[in-house]
Amino acid sequence: MSLHQPCTLPLLLLFLASAAAVVADCGGGSWQLLQRSIGISAMHMQLLSNDRVVIFDRTDFGRSNISLANGNCREDPNERVVTRDCSAHSVEYDPAANTFRPLTVQTDVWCSSGSAMPDGSLVQTGGFNDGDRRVRSFSPCKNASGCDWVEHENGLAARRWYSTNQLLPDGRQIIVGGRRQFNYEFYPKNDAAQLYSLPFLIQTSDGKSENNLYPFVLLNVDGNLFIFANNRAILYNYSSRAVVRNYPEIPGGDPRSYPSTGSAALLPLDLTLHPGGDDVAAEVLVCGGAPRGSFEKAGVGEFVKGLGNCGRIGINDPNPVWAMESMPRERVMGDMVMLPDGNVLIVNGAGSGTAGWENGRDPVLNPVLYRPGNPAGSRFEVQNPTDVPRMYHSAAILLRDGRVLVGGSNPHVYYNFTGVMFPTDLSLEAFSPAYLDGRFDGVRPAIVSPAGGVGVGYGEKFVIRFTVSAGAGEVKGDDVAVTMLAPPFTTHSFGMNQRLLVLGSEGLRSVAAAAGSYEVTVRAPGSGNLAPAGYYMVFVVHREIPSTGVWVKLH
Repeated sequence: MSLHQPCTLPLLLLFLASAAAVVADCGGGSWQLLQRSIGISAMHMQLLSNDRVVIFDRTDFGRSNISLANGNCREDPNERVVTRDCSAHSVEYDPAANTFRPLTVQTDVWCSSGSAMPDGSLVQTGGFNDGDRRVRSFSPCKNASGCDWVEHENGLAARRWYSTNQLLPDGRQIIVGGRRQFNYEFYPKNDAAQLYSLPFLIQTSDGKSENNLYPFVLLNVDGNLFIFANNRAILYNYSSRAVVRNYPEIPGGDPRSYPSTGSAALLPLDLTLHPGGDDVAAEVLVCGGAPRGSFEKAGVGEFVKGLGNCGRIGINDPNPVWAMESMPRERVMGDMVMLPDGNVLIVNGAGSGTAGWENGRDPVLNPVLYRPGNPAGSRFEVQNPTDVPRMYHSAAILLRDGRVLVGGSNPHVYYNFTGVMFPTDLSLEAFSPAYLDGRFDGVRPAIVSPAGGVGVGYGEKFVIRFTVSAGAGEVKGDDVAVTMLAPPFTTHSFGMNQRLLVLGSEGLRSVAAAAGSYEVTVRAPGSGNLAPAGYYMVFVVHREIPSTGVWVKLH
């Protein structure tokens, strides 16, 4: 088969990839403008288990374009721009209704971090100025007007600005690094110690440009943390405070973390062969970024082409080695979004420059699909473009219906809508991957049960009933897979806590009483190392086409 095929071919799954791999020359997927303005720029985003998305930017941009509810105002004498601000800097977006409402943050959340907790609440940490030691929580509720931010003063032991959070198997978050913070801490805290030194963050600092902020922190299947900063990584045991393994430097030696800002993801964990979690392969993908020195050069008006490659590494291999792949084009400040079919969407960003004020040029309007299960050299497919540049301070997340929510872009010190190369953008768009095309409706599964929010214990078997159009023909076990995805907290090109698992199946059967109705028995992940407790979206994938997901609470 030729390596170049028409774009009408369906997506290839990690777990169903064929030997005859393809790369399409033409685009796939479609774009829809959802809101011309939500009043703020989508710098940070998190999908919650009530299907609503919490979005915020920062409090020191000046006044936003949406007012706080009920005539409220925020009084903050420490604020550097507007001490009395009656505008909102956070909103809650409802994708089903395509509506939004203002929320209240009291302190500056600029360049902060966070993660959803096991109970479904968002715990969000740090920021700038009077927000740098704050912990904020947002609990989802059914009442559309009843939820708002709750702030906890001095919840952090250190100032956290440009740090990274990861949910741990014991239900805590670990908060790693930040500007001039070469350490980590936990939230909530359960011991007397507050801060733990991490010399690796000193070793990976590049002075003025730093290049070790927003480190890529990923939970390995053995419970240790894969931590990537600048151009190299370690495997770290946070309990014993010891480096378990040093990984080789990524080839080329160029930095990938902020402000050189590539992106990274843990590729899907396939539990189909190892339902108990033993010997599950874990691979990390790091894509894009900026050559060393790009940040300094951008400051004097020279915008260097971004990096056009990805590195992929098996982090538990006996002798791990980076395998390098070329992307269709250079990209810095791109976002990686795990899709329910096991593929990765790379979206947003620039072709040259770096992160930081006015430092990016050459917007990359075409997303790229990365197929992990295809042979090297045939994993990328360029998708149809948006017409909205998404530069510095943009974000993207997956919704339960399979669309990708995209927003943000404010490469300026303040909101700036005119007279600049890339105006502040307050809009939201949805990118619909090709699997949502109507031509696949005949094979698209629909989950009937369990209902959303059901609880499932570690290692527990549970049954998923789904339907497929009678015109699809016989549904075979090899045609069906079940995936489980933890929605990330996304900001600055990294999805914190993003995780996708392919569940082991123990049999597909037809439900005789209903034509086109089937049941598949699957087993939940066996431990918190594989999947920390909390809410996950579960999808049935039939012939490479995913259903709408349902929420499952893993405990």
